[in-house]
Amino acid sequence: MSPEAPGIFALPDHLAHKADPAHIAADERHLAAISHALDQKVASLSARLDARRRDPAGRGAQTIERDADIRRLVAELATLRRFGLDVCIGHYAMAISDSADPSPTAPEAAPVYVGRIGLTDAAGTPLLVDWRTPAAEPFFAATLADPRGVTYRRRYRWSGGRIVDYWDEVFGDDDEVFAHVSPDDLSAFVSSLSEARTGRMRDVLTTIQADQDAIIRADSRGALIVDGGPGTGKTVVALHRAAFLLHEQSRAGLRRGNLLLVGPHRPYLDYVADVLPSLGEHGVQTATVADLGLAALGGVIASSTDGLPDDPDPEAARLKSDLRMVEAVEAAVRFYEQPPEQSMLVQTEWVDLHLTPADWAEAFGSVEAGTPHNEAHPQIRDTIAEILVDRALHESAGGGVPAEALRAELSAHPDLHRALYRAWPMISATDLVGDLWTVPAYLRLCAPWLTTDQVRLLQRSEPHGWAVADLPLLDAAHHRLGDADRARRAQRRRAERSAELARRQRVIDDLIAADDDPEGVSPMLRHADLQEALLDTLAEEDPAIGDARLAGQFGHIIVDEAQELTDAEWRMILRRCPSGSLTIVGDRAQSRRDFDESWRERLARIGLEPGRITAVHLSINYRTPAEVMEAAAPVIRSVRPDANVPESVRRSGLPVEYGHVEDLQHVIDGWLATHSEGTVCVICAPGSTVLDSSGSDRVRSLTPAQAKGLEFDLVVLVDPDTFGSGGTGAVDSYVAMTRATRQLVVLSS
Repeated sequence: MSPEAPGIFALPDHLAHKADPAHIAADERHLAAISHALDQKVASLSARLDARRRDPAGRGAQTIERDADIRRLVAELATLRRFGLDVCIGHYAMAISDSADPSPTAPEAAPVYVGRIGLTDAAGTPLLVDWRTPAAEPFFAATLADPRGVTYRRRYRWSGGRIVDYWDEVFGDDDEVFAHVSPDDLSAFVSSLSEARTGRMRDVLTTIQADQDAIIRADSRGALIVDGGPGTGKTVVALHRAAFLLHEQSRAGLRRGNLLLVGPHRPYLDYVADVLPSLGEHGVQTATVADLGLAALGGVIASSTDGLPDDPDPEAARLKSDLRMVEAVEAAVRFYEQPPEQSMLVQTEWVDLHLTPADWAEAFGSVEAGTPHNEAHPQIRDTIAEILVDRALHESAGGGVPAEALRAELSAHPDLHRALYRAWPMISATDLVGDLWTVPAYLRLCAPWLTTDQVRLLQRSEPHGWAVADLPLLDAAHHRLGDADRARRAQRRRAERSAELARRQRVIDDLIAADDDPEGVSPMLRHADLQEALLDTLAEEDPAIGDARLAGQFGHIIVDEAQELTDAEWRMILRRCPSGSLTIVGDRAQSRRDFDESWRERLARIGLEPGRITAVHLSINYRTPAEVMEAAAPVIRSVRPDANVPESVRRSGLPVEYGHVEDLQHVIDGWLATHSEGTVCVICAPGSTVLDSSGSDRVRSLTPAQAKGLEFDLVVLVDPDTFGSGGTGAVDSYVAMTRATRQLVVLSS
């Protein structure tokens, strides 16, 4: 990991002027020190990891702490071994000034080196500041209009563990600064934009721009909307924001993690999978919207969306996406929470008691707000027991009725238990929603706003013939009901635990009674703390709860391609983020559905507080060449005149080509023959078989919807006229065209 200092820079011949010792000598010395410190850190972390793995596993909290330490050490080592010396992304220098507003012509302070991690030498001297800390912010935020006191900034471009280029920016006109920098025409930045793509997205840490950095570091309270057209970097900015927010949690002393990234489809999540680990973060949860619904149901429908088709009728899918249908699920549950209207005789060892309809209503009303339906039985049962015990004591005037014994009998009373299950049944989410689609009277009762034709449209013969549009409703039902099987298991465990604790107490009592040695076990067992330790060792964990992590709550959620979410899907997201701390990334123009309202109007309608919504707009296209955008802009503006079409910062020199579908294989073969790196995507309408096999893992064939969020060097559109009519077809064509980072070819029949 420790190259000789002169070998750190490996500039090509055409950049030989940048190899001037006056420009790079200080960097070579500092980077050599960083390399030495990295070697020491890797050795230290490796030793600590080996020692921790040798520690006994222990039990309970001890095991959790040991495993967490091992995961943290493994993640730190993975980052260091992945990057080595190129954890350093650049440095900047500040002007020294006694005033509150430093002058860019004042003397410079020592350069501050910025890295993917923070690093000090053996003496504690800072060598690198973590890019997420306030000390690194000027590196990203300085602009010519607002230098932030920065005199110059240098960004490195690494390849093979060596610096192959660097990009210097000078903020001011100080001759002393120009003496040790080599300003150029944004070579490192522009070169990085035109590099060949692989199958994975890369981080952009070395080239983050000031407007992007402001989004990354924005306050996480409330909802932040990042609106931007194709190529504006909104996705990668959102990923860097995830890493920043996780780091902020650590700095604030909060539990690290609890952050969810929601993407449009599985290929997208695979595509961005390397970004967060490259930024040193390995614990971010990722999911599609469909994954959330499936996880909440514990996999009882399917393990993925492969087995869930779209609803055969688009109008049925639209009805299911309405927020009123989510509210209908609540009405469907309340149908099963009506108290009985008849009295019940409860016979006990001491007294016979009548449980009246008013008693049932009081017991049902005692359930705490937010308690899932299937987990409410203990509260209802305890309230019924209290009502009946109070009545027994009142009727007997306290004579001859032992309150605690009566309460215990009522809690285990089989007739009362059966009556409670009949009055407040355990229900599964799949059965509840399935009944809505197969019992017209039930659906009309729960959704009275539906017309007769709409009720008929939503009916089907198979209650569990699920479609993707059912998932938000199933998720809402699961959230309101809870897991019926889990609730039954929990009740069984509570009963078993109660019996076991009683048995252990009897053993303790017998030991105390049998021990006449004043120095023996009795004095110790009489201590309450020891009794509690002996009694409270039974685990409460449920071994069959499914993937509760995605079903649970998150401190912050990042939603990409958010313009595609339906109202019902938005409610599924908000259900997992009660704090309302969201980063919402999207482009209204790329929505395949109508998006006639503003982002603020859409989010306020689905439940976010308008005063906690902030919107920022990205308008510079870093990815798509100007030649492609000039062809794509008229396509989207033909249906959405107000589309946020971004301005490209570069031209590829390659015009958009047009041809015939028969030329497809020739186009692909020719491109692969002349490009040893890079990726190709053939984008065609669903069901098309124009590309059987290219014989290369660098070529993919996708639909416009599947390509959303991805990028490729060459994009070949096949028969874009078949993508659909009206707005949907234009949006799909626009999305498909703007996946290209070098060249676009359009082929028609």
